[in-house]
Amino acid sequence: MDTDTVLLECEEAMEKVVEYFTKELRGLRTGRATTALLEYIKVDYYGSETDLRELAAISVPEATQLLVKPFDPGAKGDIIKGIEKAGLGLNPMSEGNQIRINVPSPSSDRRKQLAGQVRKLAEDSRVTIRNTRRDANKHIDQLHNDPKVKLSDDARDSAKESVDDLTKKYTGSIDALAEKKVAEIEQV
Repeated sequence: MDTDTVLLECEEAMEKVVEYFTKELRGLRTGRATTALLEYIKVDYYGSETDLRELAAISVPEATQLLVKPFDPGAKGDIIKGIEKAGLGLNPMSEGNQIRINVPSPSSDRRKQLAGQVRKLAEDSRVTIRNTRRDANKHIDQLHNDPKVKLSDDARDSAKESVDDLTKKYTGSIDALAEKKVAEIEQV
């Protein structure tokens, strides 16, 4: 293993943290209806946990309404249970072969709670990125101390500097995503 491999693995790990954080943010309710609210809700479909997006077409007919059209009409009851169990505070209503969901605007207390949730997710993501930095620096030190590799002090310092730059880049993107989502949540 060389420093380039360590840096590449470090960057890939940090990128995955940002992707995961972005996916988590999509599932948080803001006040506007969005299909992302429901896409990853797990539904017990014939004994296996399945994402709702695989069982139904989800659309936004109005700004505060979602429409779920199951591909299998027999799964409608399971889908309703899954949405209620998800704890999003949504009230699905059966309407023929489809499910209509009104997305109420969250109260000010709920908005504060959601903003706090975003900040906590962001901090957890930053911690994961810092842990990745620590692991990468540990690998670089091991390479420096390995007599077979003969990594110079300058090369070690340069590699650690690159790891720090990656850390700043990815924590910055986490911060930007979190700020944007909090602003979206607090917008009435």
